[in-house]
Order: sequence, then C-alpha cells, then structure tokens
Amino acid sequence: MKAPRVTLDQWRTLQAVVDHGGFAQAAEALHRSQSSVSYTVGRMQEQLGVPLLRIDGRKAVLTEAGEVLLRRSRQLVKQASQLEDLALHMEQGWEAEVRLVVDAAYPSARLVKALTAFMPQSRGCRVRLREEVLSGVEEVLKEGTDLAICGYSIPGYLGTELNPVEFLAVAHPNHSLHQLNRQLTFQDLESQLQVVIRDSGRHQPRDVGWLGAEQRWTVGSLATAATFVGSGLGFAWLPRHLIERELRDGILKPLVLEQGSTRNPVFYLYASKDKPLGPATQILTDLLCRFDDEEGAGQAPG
Repeated sequence: MKAPRVTLDQWRTLQAVVDHGGFAQAAEALHRSQSSVSYTVGRMQEQLGVPLLRIDGRKAVLTEAGEVLLRRSRQLVKQASQLEDLALHMEQGWEAEVRLVVDAAYPSARLVKALTAFMPQSRGCRVRLREEVLSGVEEVLKEGTDLAICGYSIPGYLGTELNPVEFLAVAHPNHSLHQLNRQLTFQDLESQLQVVIRDSGRHQPRDVGWLGAEQRWTVGSLATAATFVGSGLGFAWLPRHLIERELRDGILKPLVLEQGSTRNPVFYLYASKDKPLGPATQILTDLLCRFDDEEGAGQAPG
C-alpha cells in the first residue's frame, strides 16, 4: 500500500482555512503564522496535483475538487482523533472491546436499551455480542468472554440474578391438542410432536424442556421453532416476548395444561473469573442490570 503524501495536519489546516474564512483567521485559530498556513495549503495542492482553493476577492473559496476532498477529509480527521482518544483510554486501563455472550431466549429489547445507553459512554470501546443456547453460553464464558447472560445458574460462578423470562406452551389454533377442548395432561403431550431448540454447547448439551417423547424435531433457533409451530407442526415452549405478534394475530395459541403451561426460568449475568472488570465492562454491567430491572418489572407475568 502506497504511503499517503498528505498528512493529517495538512488536512486540519485546510479545514481551518475554510471554517474560519481565510488564511489569517486560520492562523489565529491554529496559533501559527499566516505564512506557515499558506505554505501548508500550497504544499498540499502540489502533492495532490489538484487545486483545492481559489481566491475570490480577499476570501479563499473551495474549488469543486476541494469540496469533495475536504468533505472526505473531515471523516478521516475525526477517525484519527477517535483513534488517539482510544489509545489514551487504553493507557488509562479502558478496554478496547467487551465480549458479551447471551442466551438467545433473553429479550433483545433489554439488550438494545442497555447497548444504546452504553454507546455514548463507551469512549470507542467496541462490543462483540454473541448468541448461544443453553450450555453454549456456559462454555463461551469458561473460554474467556467478559460477560454472559445465561438462563440457568452456573456452578462455581457468582452471578447477578436478573428477571425471569416467561415461556408459553403453544401450538397452532387448529392443532389437534386444541381440539380436545379440555386441560391437557402429560400423556396428551407425550403422543404429539414437540419442537425443541438445539443446545449450542458441544461438551454437555442439555435437553431442557423436552418431555421425552419420541416425536421430537430439533431446530437451530427460536425463530425457526416459532415458524414451525405456527405452521401447525407440533407444539413448543417459546418465550412470550418472541411470539407476541403471533399470539395477537392468532397464529399461535397457548395450550391449557393441567400444570406447566408457563415456565419462568430466572436468568443470570456472569462476569469472567479470570480478570477484574475494566471500567467499560463495569459500565455495561450496570446498564444491563438497570434495563433488565426496568423492562423485566414492566413485563412480569400476572
């Protein structure tokens, strides 16, 4: 890759000339001599081989090429400043990245609000978000991620308890289970096709929610399960927040069971045991807890 001929300082000088209305004004703003500013811009034009300014009366005015290049240069200078700020923050112990793994059943609305609030406080810190199912979250946490939201308690870790997530037993309104017109028993369900979500863990995958029926279809995501069940293929326990529209539109209908129509697993927020929380990770942790508390309280069943 060819090295750039024009420096960031030269682009900043050109911007000052345009923004302040001339060479003298730019020199005053930059605390430099007018001859230094004039030389810098003149040298730029020689290096680029393109005229950037023309003199209109006593005022320096951008040429058509100058307008295009100046517009692009503003983003370049901004990114360079952000990079320098990030380096300073890293020197002060600020993380360049926070890695967060979340169980796919956790409500994305809570995550979006927490991450939106985190952005203006992040100082350039990136968030790497990863979705897993059941024990897949635990495995990624033990491999060294920074934060994890899991739908069960992980032995050996001290987690912060979050709000439960409501799961409903559902099927299409025309499913044979609904045609029985009575409370359903374990035996009624056992004879039907159950759609379950594949545990993304590789070492000790779990069969949470599976009733043991032989007629079981395993799918890779909650969205796929909702699509299958909404098409009349079997029944499943699905998070209410994920199927609100299908319930409202009559595509899915809750099953009336003698017991267990709803499940409310508690979720937990875990941090890595291998290193202390950095400032960005601590801010994100606080925001995740805050918005879980606000959203969860508003969506509590009953």
